[in-house]
Amino acid sequence: MDCIFCKIVAGEIPSTKVYEDDTVLAFKDLNPTAPVHILVIPKTHIASAADIDESNSAVIAHIFEVAAVIAKEQGLDDGFRIVNNCGELGGQTVKHLHFHLLGGRKFDWPAG
Repeated sequence: MDCIFCKIVAGEIPSTKVYEDDTVLAFKDLNPTAPVHILVIPKTHIASAADIDESNSAVIAHIFEVAAVIAKEQGLDDGFRIVNNCGELGGQTVKHLHFHLLGGRKFDWPAG
């Protein structure tokens, strides 16, 4: 499989890890759009949010639990944003489910 996130999980590509357990890996985004920009991914390859089902949905709950821990560790007490892009029209560029944990600045809605 030629998935960059699978290669990061396998240790073939280096990353700045923020959190890791048996199920999830979190690392700093190489092109941050906020002072805190961390990607939280399942270690198991799931292509996108459109592929979440009963067999893998528990990992999604765990990702949000991990995101809450990371946000506290990063001092994001005033708030943060979690973003998932799904599919080409949704802006997904890496075909491995991932969530952007963003914080450290004020965000506008719907953009920014």
